[in-house]
Amino acid sequence: AMQNDVSFMIGLRLSLYEHQSTFNPNLPLRYLFYISDLYSGMIDKNKLYGSRKILIPPEFVIFYNGIQDQPDRRILRLSDLYSIRDQHCKLELEAVMLNINLGHNPALMNACTMLHQYAEYTDRVRRYTKTMSLEDAVEHAITECIHEGILKSFLEKNRAEVKNVCIYEYDEEEHMRLEREEQYRKGEKAGEARGEKRGIEIGEKNGRIIGAIGILKDLG
Repeated sequence: AMQNDVSFMIGLRLSLYEHQSTFNPNLPLRYLFYISDLYSGMIDKNKLYGSRKILIPPEFVIFYNGIQDQPDRRILRLSDLYSIRDQHCKLELEAVMLNINLGHNPALMNACTMLHQYAEYTDRVRRYTKTMSLEDAVEHAITECIHEGILKSFLEKNRAEVKNVCIYEYDEEEHMRLEREEQYRKGEKAGEARGEKRGIEIGEKNGRIIGAIGILKDLG
């Protein structure tokens, strides 16, 4: 229900930017799907059979501000997902993941005031949720940021929308987290049940074998 991915052309550079609040190692594969769709719509199919090169300089950037600890800069590679790794990758795609949490990538934050202010706002929401409800934390963070000139004009103009989107995003993250935990618990229980059943079967089998050996000894 939410769209937060952006791609655009600047000169001859096609850039795909994605924002992630959770770490996802499959992003290079997702980018491969995205870029294939974009190229299919952008490039004249007839030119594929010509003798001139078609220039396709892509740029893949991920802005990460999840709670899982990550370095300032990290390269995610499609080849990291290969089930069998060759010395020379036949197909590769590299995406740069930049940590935009408060305290990370200072050079980038200094160069982009808006990004730094966004990191400040996000950090406050997270801190305040530790002592108050999510709705109150978002409201408090918005009010405080406007008062201190952080994203002031944007928050004043889009206050209700920002609040709703923020609450929805946090709720969705929490729902996904709880769902993953529930699936893990179900898998763990299923594994225990299968293990217990297998243990019983092995025990019964071993018991029959031992019994048969005992009978043979008696007969001998």
